[in-house]
Amino acid sequence: MKLHELKKPEGSTHSKKRVGRGTGSGLGTTSGRGMNGQNSRSGGGTRLGFEGGQMPLYRRTPKRGFTNHWSKEYVGVNVEALNKFEDGAVVTPCMIIEAGLAKGNAYGIKILGGGELKKKLTVQANKFTNSALDKIAEAGGKAEVI
Repeated sequence: MKLHELKKPEGSTHSKKRVGRGTGSGLGTTSGRGMNGQNSRSGGGTRLGFEGGQMPLYRRTPKRGFTNHWSKEYVGVNVEALNKFEDGAVVTPCMIIEAGLAKGNAYGIKILGGGELKKKLTVQANKFTNSALDKIAEAGGKAEVI
């Protein structure tokens, strides 16, 4: 069997219900909504998440903590990862993102002190840890805060 030989099973598709087309159609007058009640009225029905007066799930579940919407999240990049760049290069945040060491959707880049730096680099970033500053200086490079 090939893709062009496939066919829908018989009875799998139904024609659209055309409501409000007279009593003879079988879906006139009430248009399939029944006689009375909340769902027969225009605008009837309940809001999303309503459980008939029972305390809804989103209110029953416990909530903890809070998210500070004004906090600035930095992407951490270890000093060891900077060995990827050539000796004597000026490493900018754009270069770090292009090299795949960080994703570019955060507020900025923070250089962390993990590992050893074996190359003399001028590193430009938004923040540095003290250990990262020491390791960059040890290798003979410079750290510049943007």
